[in-house]
Amino acid sequence: MTRRKYDKIFFAAFLLLILGGFLIFSSSAMGLLSRDGASFYKILIKQFVAGFLLGGGTLFAAYKIDYRNWKKFAVFIFIFSFLLSLLVFVPELGFKHGGAKRWIDLGFTSFQPSEFLKLGFVVYLSSWLSSHKREVGSFRSGLIPFFLMIGAIGLLLIAEPDIGTFLVIILSSVSIFYIAGAGIKQILIFSVAGLVSFVALIFMKPYLMNRVMVFLKLSNDVQGIGYQLKQSFIAIGSGGLYGRGFGMSIQKFKYLPEPIGDSIFSVAAEEFGFIGSVVLIGAFLFFLYRGFLIASRAPDLFGRLLASGIAVLIVGQSLVNIGAMAGVLPLSGMPLIFVSQGSSAFIFAMIEVGILLNISKHSSR
Repeated sequence: MTRRKYDKIFFAAFLLLILGGFLIFSSSAMGLLSRDGASFYKILIKQFVAGFLLGGGTLFAAYKIDYRNWKKFAVFIFIFSFLLSLLVFVPELGFKHGGAKRWIDLGFTSFQPSEFLKLGFVVYLSSWLSSHKREVGSFRSGLIPFFLMIGAIGLLLIAEPDIGTFLVIILSSVSIFYIAGAGIKQILIFSVAGLVSFVALIFMKPYLMNRVMVFLKLSNDVQGIGYQLKQSFIAIGSGGLYGRGFGMSIQKFKYLPEPIGDSIFSVAAEEFGFIGSVVLIGAFLFFLYRGFLIASRAPDLFGRLLASGIAVLIVGQSLVNIGAMAGVLPLSGMPLIFVSQGSSAFIFAMIEVGILLNISKHSSR
């Protein structure tokens, strides 16, 4: 039996979208981004186009596509997304921002291909694991190919560098791998190898060492590398239980870096307080719950893996962002999905919601 009703995951995404619209309106007011030459109206128009027009259109298109078609083209989608991500290293196309080369200059706007790569890899991994379900538990035919695929993605994203995106891909991929039938021993081997590799990477990359040192000891250079986290703490702490009120954030006025981007959760905590922050985090957790529920009701293994991977992809990135702003994780430079301004991240998140809705549509329950 085909389901006709929209799954409640749509309403969780819609709630986050509305909240994000209010926060961007508040954070971009009073010419906050004048240093970038961007106007208040330009920011709102961009968010409207990305959120309600392109985002809504891509969600509807993805919802109308039978999710099983993604499996048919999984290899091509992944290869295309990988090659597209390599274009950030082309001098005429790729450009740097904040020390990272993650964007392609399209002239009228910019595009972050790693957002496409996240979805492309989740689709491919779900397809590959569902086609090799008898071999998943094997060290040679399951764990080693999984290692190699993650390694290829890692080399690309570390070169940009975009460690935050790589971490989110790992979280989603390990979830898919485990649900597909990987044993605890395989997960432990991968985790230990990943931890050793990450520690080695920290010593190889000074900027990563700086972020870890700020995370471990905030007092390190609060006017330099520790500035953003310090200002985030001030914003979150000053929000108290109920917040200062909508539009009343002080930290967004040239104290808190990227108030409509990475730091928007801190603005939300200052304006809506602890209660508002709990509601925001609760919406993401509800999204994760509905995503896993959709996965459990999927009619086949591919749908189950794809739904699980997408749910972890979206919520994992969001919790990494919130954790970084709250000081429980190192700073990642990642946007808060559905809430921060970020056209590429937002549009692909809406595509992913559309895929989840299509999978739920084919559920028999």
